[in-house]
Amino acid sequence: MPMQATTTSPLFAAELTPHRMLGRGGMQLVIGLGALLILSPLLLAFSAGIGPLLGFIVLDMIAIGATLFFASRQGKRREIVRLWSDQLEVVSVDAKGDRVLRRFNPKSVRLVLDRDVNEKTLALHLRANRDEMEIGAFLNGDDKASFAKVFGTALRKARA
Repeated sequence: MPMQATTTSPLFAAELTPHRMLGRGGMQLVIGLGALLILSPLLLAFSAGIGPLLGFIVLDMIAIGATLFFASRQGKRREIVRLWSDQLEVVSVDAKGDRVLRRFNPKSVRLVLDRDVNEKTLALHLRANRDEMEIGAFLNGDDKASFAKVFGTALRKARA
């Protein structure tokens, strides 16, 4: 039986987002400083007749720019987790903005934590029968552990 969207306010709601080290201004600063640091010696080398280095320097700048662009794009990913007493919704939004909605019954879903030998949280999974989904894959270990603690408490309350 498909679950219907609940109109009441959820017992628990969270939006999980990856940590972003640089904002737009920080990215522009890194690119500007990188260009300055790379182009300064290049001008000296070019004036000394070592022009072929220009191609390699341009390739370096393209590689740095592409890396920053893709890192910024991955920072747009997010997951929205909403829990009611009768259903759990997880909306995953990828870097392109495409959304995938997954629904679970809170009575039958389990939050499973994968941990290393030092008990650090490596991954969080929602399991219901044969259906499984990893949540917060982009979070660091401390954030995963913190989310698991709060979400696990809310999930137990939803079952009661």
